[in-house]
Amino acid sequence: MRVSLGKFACSGIEAHLGEDIPAGVRAALSHYVRKLKAGRGPLDPPTFLDLTPAEPQATFDLSVDAETEAVLGQEAARQGTTLSQLASHTVMVYLAELDFLGIAPRADLGTVPQP
Repeated sequence: MRVSLGKFACSGIEAHLGEDIPAGVRAALSHYVRKLKAGRGPLDPPTFLDLTPAEPQATFDLSVDAETEAVLGQEAARQGTTLSQLASHTVMVYLAELDFLGIAPRADLGTVPQP
C-alpha cells in the first residue's frame, strides 16, 4: 500500500519510535487493526480535516499481510477515505495513545510500545 505522511506525523514517529518511518507506520497500523478486530474501533478521522499532506514529508510503499490490508481497506471504505489517509490518521491516533499512556519516546523500534 502507498503511504504519504506529512511533517507532523513523520516527526512524531521519529520522536517516539525512531528514524524508521515505515516501521513506525507498520506498528501503528498493526495496533489499529488489533483494536478493530477486538471490537474497540479507534476514533474516526475528523470530517473537517483533509489528511492528505499538501507537501508529503515521506511517501513510500508499505508491505503488510493480506489480512491487514483487507481489514484496513474495509475500514477506509467505511470511513470514505483512502488507505493512505487512514494510515496517516492511524499514526496520529497511535502517537496520541502513547502520549496519553505516558509511554516515553523510544529510539529503538525493536522495542515498539504496545499500548
